[in-house]
Amino acid sequence: MNNMQDSQFPNFKYGIVAARVIGSTTAGILEVLIFHPVDTVTKRLMTSTLNVRNDREVSQSIENLSKVIFRESYEHTILQRYTSLFPGLAFAAGYKILQKIYRFGGQPMMKDYLSNNYRQKFYFYFGDRHGKTILHATAGSLIGIGEVILLPLDVLRIRAQTNPTAIRGRGIMRIVKTEGTSLYRGASWTAARNAPGSFALFGGSAAFKEYVFHLENYNDATFPQIFLSSIAGASASVMIAQPLDVIKTRVQSQAFEDPLCGITILRKLLVEEGSRALFKGLITKLSVVGPKLVFSFSIAQYLIAYLEKSLVQTQER
Repeated sequence: MNNMQDSQFPNFKYGIVAARVIGSTTAGILEVLIFHPVDTVTKRLMTSTLNVRNDREVSQSIENLSKVIFRESYEHTILQRYTSLFPGLAFAAGYKILQKIYRFGGQPMMKDYLSNNYRQKFYFYFGDRHGKTILHATAGSLIGIGEVILLPLDVLRIRAQTNPTAIRGRGIMRIVKTEGTSLYRGASWTAARNAPGSFALFGGSAAFKEYVFHLENYNDATFPQIFLSSIAGASASVMIAQPLDVIKTRVQSQAFEDPLCGITILRKLLVEEGSRALFKGLITKLSVVGPKLVFSFSIAQYLIAYLEKSLVQTQER
């Protein structure tokens, strides 16, 4: 068994695995604690069909925006408004932590596998320099597609943020038993969003390290280099995935008993709101959610690289 692991994953060591799990878990926990309210605001903007903008009255535009963001709490105190941005915190914590372990811990494993088995093909088709970057991006894309296994937690998180009446008063086990496979609603749209989005995230970061910082080993990047590379990858990921993310979010935010398929939602969106609606929330995501992704991606990469060196050295003593 160990020989098989060594042949397919040449960098397989328990210290490396521990480093990837610890680094990605820490990033997930910190992201939930700091950015959950921001994510709630973005999801509510993306699912809202209310025309917030009023060219005649600025005050009406502000009131409409407040209704979308704070829902029934929009007339309450500032503290009550703020606490209303924490629905589905338990679902968010479970989803985000598992997602970060899977995405940031899994991508290096997938990259090791592709490098060991298909590196020569990547280098043959894309060249030695570009091949490494494309390999990192492809590993991220494949991991992103597989992220649909976590979809039920994501669905419940989004429902709690945008349509809480759909799950109010129902325990997690009751929801799973009652809804079954409907919790995987939007799986195809999730995979369609994640494939290019994760390709751009990991590929953009790798490209920045390769072409801007000229790093031979990406793990040798300093934290400022990691941070700037993460900005490039996260910005590309958010912009590329945004139209599909709008459809995915609307599919998942529907009531369980009244679902519409993604194509129907897309057609209805284009007819009633226009193509610009596919980019609803993009500015918010770039200015607020983008930093969230940059933050967690940077923390995960830095901790994983640091802990890999520390734990592997300890293991080898």
